[in-house]
Amino acid sequence: MNTILPTTLELHGVRLEPLGAHHADGLRAAASDGQLWQLRVTSVPEPHEVDAYIYKASEQRPTRLAFAVIDVASGALVGTTSYHDIVPAIGRLEIGYTWYAKRWQRTHVNTTCKLLLMTHAFETLGAALVGLRTDNFNHASQAAIERLGAKKDGVLRHHAVRRDGTVRDTVMYSIAAGEWPEIKAHLRYQLARHGMS
Repeated sequence: MNTILPTTLELHGVRLEPLGAHHADGLRAAASDGQLWQLRVTSVPEPHEVDAYIYKASEQRPTRLAFAVIDVASGALVGTTSYHDIVPAIGRLEIGYTWYAKRWQRTHVNTTCKLLLMTHAFETLGAALVGLRTDNFNHASQAAIERLGAKKDGVLRHHAVRRDGTVRDTVMYSIAAGEWPEIKAHLRYQLARHGMS
């Protein structure tokens, strides 16, 4: 797999750019739209934690590359997503740490971001497999991942600590390179149904 370098990706009015300190105010506003940090099954930072969240993401390189998700028309920061658990030796990476301001949820944004990230992963980086994971109680996230066409690999029991101190099971999914052409066509079809061509 090719080396993952900071890059900017854009499609259908959505831009992914490397997350940096200058995105802090926008990320605070996005998290505050719906008070997303109160959701037990996500890792959305509270407004006062945003600077540390961005710093931690930058410190996790080269195993994580975080992106700010920008609405091109307004310039508003919509949320964030990342490549993470990057293992170049076996051509594997995951897409996660994904969350969007409440008003952008259930729009074309998530599908567009996944299309951008997976196209880059498979077609530019040469990934063999892209993984996705979520909390066992985050049923909305599981449904969204399954709508992408990802295959459920299984559940890692007693896997990670939630912000409330409880320990979650993690539901693991993946898409292999050979499955990508069909999934890419499916994502484009979903976007076309929403007027994105």
